[in-house]
Amino acid sequence: MQTQAALGPVPTGERLEVMDVLRGIALLGVFAMNIEWFNRPMQQMGSGIPVDATGLDYAVAWVVYVFVAGKFWTMFSLLFGMGFVLMSGRITAAGLSVERVYLRRMAALLLFGVLHIVLLWPGDILHTYAIAGAILMAMRTMAPKWQLLTGLLLYAGIAACYLLFAAVMFLLPEATLVELTAPIAASAERAASVYPDGGFGAVLVQRVSDYAQIGLMGQTMLVPMVLGVFLIGSWLMSGGWLQAPAAQRRFWWRLLAITLPMGLLFTALGVSVGTTFALGAMDPRGILAQGLMLCGALSMSLAYIALIVLAWTSATGARVLGVFAPAGRMALTHYLGQSLICSLLFYGYGFGLWGELGRAAQTGIVLGVFALQIAVSHLWLSHHRHGPMEWTWRWLTYGRRPGWRRIPALP
Repeated sequence: MQTQAALGPVPTGERLEVMDVLRGIALLGVFAMNIEWFNRPMQQMGSGIPVDATGLDYAVAWVVYVFVAGKFWTMFSLLFGMGFVLMSGRITAAGLSVERVYLRRMAALLLFGVLHIVLLWPGDILHTYAIAGAILMAMRTMAPKWQLLTGLLLYAGIAACYLLFAAVMFLLPEATLVELTAPIAASAERAASVYPDGGFGAVLVQRVSDYAQIGLMGQTMLVPMVLGVFLIGSWLMSGGWLQAPAAQRRFWWRLLAITLPMGLLFTALGVSVGTTFALGAMDPRGILAQGLMLCGALSMSLAYIALIVLAWTSATGARVLGVFAPAGRMALTHYLGQSLICSLLFYGYGFGLWGELGRAAQTGIVLGVFALQIAVSHLWLSHHRHGPMEWTWRWLTYGRRPGWRRIPALP
């Protein structure tokens, strides 16, 4: 009879290394996006590029806004859906309950997310993944084609809501828009006064307040959108195109040919509306731009994945991209580690650099920290089987403490 030991982590030799590569690259993109919100009030989400950005700061902010924001958390979400297919298949093969094991996994992820919000950063995505992941489990018996259709409809539906909301906001007088913006602007001012100078207690209270005002409300739109992307990722893995990418190059070229032009078109339309929006979350042009950028983000993410997978099928590409794989294997540890580093750098109980560094300097920090994380990943995984948080997550998931040290290969 199979036991829970059969549900242990996938041996290194059996891993889909290209997924680790994709996850590592997605982690870098997410970090490049997230660091801005350790330096700006979250109430300014939707405002686009800061008004005072000039020169190199503006150029870097523009590149991140156009080619990074919205694309890499979507890539991470696609990978989450792919990983669900692999994990549920292994649980089923072991003859145990997918529901029991996977709900424990999502409960642990929810706990990590809540602690992340309270202790480090209110922009957490882990708790959203936990909620959407539990719903994904309930939809796992859907045929892959219906997963794809449902995922596309969910995602397109949220993008359509943005476009419809923008149309409504364009009908309102400017004075009404300013009045609607005032409470958000006041909250942003409070946040901008607490984060750079407040102690840990004051910042903790501000984090929870920001989440209650911005993050909690956003879940009504974010959870169904994330679920849609999960379903698309599940379809992508169920098709078998990632298991042997070199043999499936034709599929990946077709996917690239479809998604890249579509992604570039909608992204260009969003940029043409504007990149800076004075009224922030209530600016009709900003909401319209967000809706158009959302339409392009999923296509761009799929195009990025196709490009990376195609590069991976060459010997040189695999050698170069393989550098990212260990970081991808420790994605949870590094995601939370990035928040820890940024909170200590930018909040008042640390170095208090909130708002003092432009987008170029922020991106320099991202590249430096991520290079260090890659180096740490290679070193750590040469001696350990998992990253610290991955080890903890597996323990909570399977109910048994996994092995910690890497077992040397027999001669």
